[in-house]
Amino acid sequence: MKIKKIDIGIKGLKESLKDFAEVWKKLESGKKVKKEEGIYFDSIDTMRAVLTNNRLLILKIIRECNPRSVYELAKILGRDLKNVNQDLKLLAEIGLVTLEKSETDKKRVIPHVDYSKILLEIPV
Repeated sequence: MKIKKIDIGIKGLKESLKDFAEVWKKLESGKKVKKEEGIYFDSIDTMRAVLTNNRLLILKIIRECNPRSVYELAKILGRDLKNVNQDLKLLAEIGLVTLEKSETDKKRVIPHVDYSKILLEIPV
């Protein structure tokens, strides 16, 4: 399995717009732009609301135990299946988890975490 690096950071609207403007200028002038992959929040509070202890534990358990289904993951965690599903949906939306439908049972969803570290960048 190829391991990718996930960058998580805090960027205000002003800084995000500045970065966007710089990329736009490079593209307009025909320069190549390096694709950067990351997840950015506008504040530490927003990040904490999304990356709760329960959700971080989900990532760790998926990585360590490789559950074969969301149901199995919920059993390992000792949590309600509905709540685990909600957390997985959010984690998938922001790109921290991939959800794969089983080839043999189309109702079964297999969660994957294909990285081993999350790097957090906080500007001061």
